[in-house]
Amino acid sequence: MGQNKFLNYFSMKILIINGPNLNLLGKREPHIYGKEYFETFLERLREKFTDIHILFYQSNSEGSLIDRMHAAMNEGIDGIILNAGAYTHYSLALHDAIKAIEIPVVEVHISNIHAREQFRRQSVIAPACVGSITGFGLVSYEMALYYFINQKQ
Repeated sequence: MGQNKFLNYFSMKILIINGPNLNLLGKREPHIYGKEYFETFLERLREKFTDIHILFYQSNSEGSLIDRMHAAMNEGIDGIILNAGAYTHYSLALHDAIKAIEIPVVEVHISNIHAREQFRRQSVIAPACVGSITGFGLVSYEMALYYFINQKQ
């Protein structure tokens, strides 16, 4: 019976969306964002969570991020892990898209945005998200996955 409990989330589909400049992870400011490439991390994440279908999308364009969230509504996506990058701090359009899609979204950040420059300390998307995880490096994404697993149990 215990195994059936886990089968409830094995078919879960989670979409990770990364915003601007996150395609440069591993190269961009490694003292802040680390030295690991996101593709390497994503591979490890998929190996660890083999029974969760983890999709990934990255764009430097605000409109493309919104279009991808809209498309998720028709794909049976159970949750979105969103690192909106700099759009976090001013994109009301992303905020509105999160509210419109009715898919739970967890906001993640690799660095602790609250310990950085003043303009990075506010998130305009946070009120539309179910929660925010910030400052734990790439592990922030893994923590968000655990949130969705726990919601499914």
